[in-house]
Amino acid sequence: MLLTPNAMGRPLRLGLYLTTGAIAAFLLLPILFIVLLSFGSSQWLVFPPPGWTLKWYGQFFSNPEWMDAALASLKVAVLTTFTAVALGLPSAFALVRGRFPGRDLLYGLFTLPMIVPLVIIAVAVYALFLKLGYTGTLLAFVVSHVIVALPFTIISIINSLKLFDQSIEDAAVICGASRLQAIVKVTFPAIRPGMIAGGLFAFLVSWDEVVLSVMMASPELQTLPVKMWTTLRQDLTPVIAVASTLLIGLSLLIMIIAAALRRRNATNA
Repeated sequence: MLLTPNAMGRPLRLGLYLTTGAIAAFLLLPILFIVLLSFGSSQWLVFPPPGWTLKWYGQFFSNPEWMDAALASLKVAVLTTFTAVALGLPSAFALVRGRFPGRDLLYGLFTLPMIVPLVIIAVAVYALFLKLGYTGTLLAFVVSHVIVALPFTIISIINSLKLFDQSIEDAAVICGASRLQAIVKVTFPAIRPGMIAGGLFAFLVSWDEVVLSVMMASPELQTLPVKMWTTLRQDLTPVIAVASTLLIGLSLLIMIIAAALRRRNATNA
């Protein structure tokens, strides 16, 4: 009996769904376990939890050390976001519209932090700030995070610029606007989703960064991932699971927003 194309494709689709589901479960189950452990009643990271409680969340939000680390992470991430967008915007314009020798090489240099192992960047930046005497400062955190966040911002803005029809900007110039006015009033609103998405990616990179943060940290200033790392070396309290859940929750929210902005940008194009 001959099988129709639909009958032959049905087992393939089923196999694809099962494979995709297995991979998703493999990736998501550890995250789900961490979230469940943050509500466990045991004072250790025991799964399955013997009971359920919110006391670990109470300990997290009532502990000044954890709150200071969370606020430091938020401050560093926000400053990194604005700095990355401020630097990435002119860089993206130069890479898309510029006509100069070595443009492709410059693009490769901008994206190099995505390729080079992070520990190499961390050691190099640490050596630089150690010589300058700025280790353990907010400036050191922000600069080091911008280095690894900037490529994501530049790529997002470049993609928006390539989708934008420059003839609309040229039409504004023909109508009497200066080139700068046309860029600010016409181009920037059109590529705003890419700018916002680039900023969100920069925030996410900074918010979750561990290696660079460990190298830049000091007893007076440490981010939430650094606080989690140092606590793990001393104790396996469920408060760590609470911090992990908060990191995961905010990261997931930012990823959803970035995906929605990319979809909106593609629809408008």
